[in-house]
Amino acid sequence: MSSAPLLQVSNLGKSFGGVKAVDGISFDLAAGELLALIGPNGAGKTTTFNMVNGQLRADQGSIMLAGQDLVGRAPRAIWRMGVGRTFQIAETFASLTVAENVQMALLSHDSKLFSMWRRAADYKHGEALDLLDQVGMKAQADRPCSELAYGDVKRVELAIAMANSPKLLLMDEPTAGMAPNERNALMALTKKLVIERGMAVLFTEHSMDVVFAYADRMIVLARGRLIAQGKPLEIRDHPKVQEVYFGSGKTFEKKQAAGATS
Repeated sequence: MSSAPLLQVSNLGKSFGGVKAVDGISFDLAAGELLALIGPNGAGKTTTFNMVNGQLRADQGSIMLAGQDLVGRAPRAIWRMGVGRTFQIAETFASLTVAENVQMALLSHDSKLFSMWRRAADYKHGEALDLLDQVGMKAQADRPCSELAYGDVKRVELAIAMANSPKLLLMDEPTAGMAPNERNALMALTKKLVIERGMAVLFTEHSMDVVFAYADRMIVLARGRLIAQGKPLEIRDHPKVQEVYFGSGKTFEKKQAAGATS
């Protein structure tokens, strides 16, 4: 007997004025799975992400994480329930060291105030190093983030996102601004962590080579509605997806080829 999905989104909707940014979408996500959320600009991807993360409150529907509804909860409360997030533009404290950035996240997760700790830089230093080791950044733990290459900053951000031992990780355009080899390295690392930790990942991505290489399943939005979901090969050959996502005369194969060289 299969267990219930970790994340269950049902009839989710959000309007801005008279415009339905997300219009009654439903999907689920299992532990140990990477689910890609794709669609053209204005499809509702970011709005969906922000509702799951608590930055926007849904007008309708439910977002169930391990049986608990996330709708109406603040982002910090959702983070403490085990939802991590990375952003399209990596967010780290440039003046702090790599290790200190992760320690800041550990402090936040444990609800500690800096005034309570005479040496905040010593707080859970070993745990921070363990997280950095998992993303291949332990050797650079004492370097300021301002000195890192962009691909390494994204790895640090991933370590920060794991400071709350997430059940669910939201990744918004995780490979944006990265070279092809960096994109593949980051997503291969993410896939490895998903398997090792048994967590689930929901990610948006414009690089189709990344999506088809690493997603277990895909959901496709257009104008706020879910138009298709399934395994990558099913989505690649879906006529409605080809029409709405790319327009006449374009295919996923051409998009993948373009992405591989960008």
